[in-house]
Amino acid sequence: MSVERIEADYLIETAYEPQVAAETMAGEQSSGTFRPVPGETEELKARAAARVERLEIVGTAEAPSLPTAGVAADAKVTRAQVTLSWPIDNLGPSLPNLMATVSGNLSELKQVSGLRVLDIRLPDVFAEAYQGPQFGVAGTRRLAGVAEGPLIGTIVKPSVGFSPAETAALVKTLAEAGIDFIKDDELQSDGPSCPFEARVEAVMAVIDEVADRTGKKLMYAFNLTGELDQMRRRHDLVMRLGGTCVMASLNSVGLVGFVELRRHAALPIHAHRNGWGYLSRHPLLGWSYLAWQKFWRLAGADHMHVNGLRNKFSEPDESVIASAKECLTPMFEAKPCTVMPVFSSGQTALQAPDTFAAIGTDDLMYLAGGGIMAHPGGPADGLASLRQGWEAAMAGIPLDVYARDHGPLAEAMKTYA
Repeated sequence: MSVERIEADYLIETAYEPQVAAETMAGEQSSGTFRPVPGETEELKARAAARVERLEIVGTAEAPSLPTAGVAADAKVTRAQVTLSWPIDNLGPSLPNLMATVSGNLSELKQVSGLRVLDIRLPDVFAEAYQGPQFGVAGTRRLAGVAEGPLIGTIVKPSVGFSPAETAALVKTLAEAGIDFIKDDELQSDGPSCPFEARVEAVMAVIDEVADRTGKKLMYAFNLTGELDQMRRRHDLVMRLGGTCVMASLNSVGLVGFVELRRHAALPIHAHRNGWGYLSRHPLLGWSYLAWQKFWRLAGADHMHVNGLRNKFSEPDESVIASAKECLTPMFEAKPCTVMPVFSSGQTALQAPDTFAAIGTDDLMYLAGGGIMAHPGGPADGLASLRQGWEAAMAGIPLDVYARDHGPLAEAMKTYA
């Protein structure tokens, strides 16, 4: 549904009167400041002030989540959901300035002891200003040669320490086993022990050689994270050598860097969210993924990480599920900006049935590092176990039943239980 004004939803915690806290938020992020100023006329406020569109009390807390200045220690602490809106004329269709507007200084206000951005809704003019994903689900499937089922993939492990030749040797083993997708670890970009150019040359030689023999060319996401000119040159090298994907670390390259990478790119961009925890882990601070990922989808990501069920990190399953579904939910009618969700972080064949049941689609990437590499039968059996887990999930067959006739899956169930 299109909106005429920018809207943002928040969860706030305050020991002030909630309406006062909400109005302070609106003033701080538009025409107001801590004292009235002569230029802030009623006419100006009518044009430019943010509005409190909704305020709903959702609970109380025994104490502030964070210290709150200027409030008595025994003051009542209230939690509320607040919706603010802004006229598009305040900033225009600018993602960097949108981030400053909906977040900015809000978390520093003494009126709040907790503030989290839950969601945003944008006028269609943002869709006109930004390119959005170039490939998304359909283009990724086409380039990877996977018409149906999840793209089964992995991450180069060990994350760092391999030379280009050692990386290529691992890729060859996985390529010959029929893997769909491999990515560099986010820690590996262009270090002296594994230079980007040498790694791309070695890996692409292996990918092409196996593709010539088998007819299947896997998609490899080379981590080109760096300064802007470096990323452009690295993208062009991958493309020149026949690669079909690049990867960037969102929090490292920043919003403007990512927008400019997308403007240059002719390959899918695998968007890695490493660092997400410092933006989200406290439930009363930072961002909900539902809000944050919209910036990067509009900027041009094709794949976005969402963690995985029963993952090795701290994110609960319900958050992972909501994040994946949001990646596949259109942002605008004319430009959906849907992207392929990427499940990873401690995934094995065992999570496949629950993942498929929760998401209801196979339009996803399912990446396993240890879930492939640590399989007792080796990487080829690890990969086979994931495929068998997904075959069972999509056919509605319990894993233990399917495993009776599928050895790699049976071994995975014993190993990863």
